[in-house]
Amino acid sequence: MKKMYFIAIYPPKEIIEEVKMFKKDMVLNYNNSKALNNDAHITLLSPFDRQLELENDIHTAFQKIDTDIQPFEIILNGFGSFPNPENPVLFVQPEANEHLNLLHQRVRDQFSFGKKSFSPHMTVGYRNLSYDNFLKAWEVYQSKEYKTKFLVDKILLLRYDGGWVPIAEKALK
Repeated sequence: MKKMYFIAIYPPKEIIEEVKMFKKDMVLNYNNSKALNNDAHITLLSPFDRQLELENDIHTAFQKIDTDIQPFEIILNGFGSFPNPENPVLFVQPEANEHLNLLHQRVRDQFSFGKKSFSPHMTVGYRNLSYDNFLKAWEVYQSKEYKTKFLVDKILLLRYDGGWVPIAEKALK
């Protein structure tokens, strides 16, 4: 049986709840029912599938990720978008961060598949967001203010079991 996995950074609960308010706005005002499908996070390795029997190998590779990086702060500042007409995405924008880029590279050193490019973001609206509704939402969100910050002190390995469930974590040091 195949399962889906991914690696991410999750902000503290308060920020997850703040971002959820934007997601609720996407559901109510822009017909984006899929917006609430998962909690706010920054993806380090996009979802991939593997046979469940190979999960030990995934855990081994996850534990080998070099997390010898001091915990660091991420500043979330305003909103951004991927305005692809086929699959538009609206997101909370993290400020550029060398530590985050380094962490992503270290994940890629252990997991060589998946996207090579890295555009860190915290998704607000996506999947069944029509391009027309995306354009309407973007008119509001492109100048909307939202600024906060949080400390990154660990990364999580998650498995999809009807919802994304953390199955391992690794601390930064």
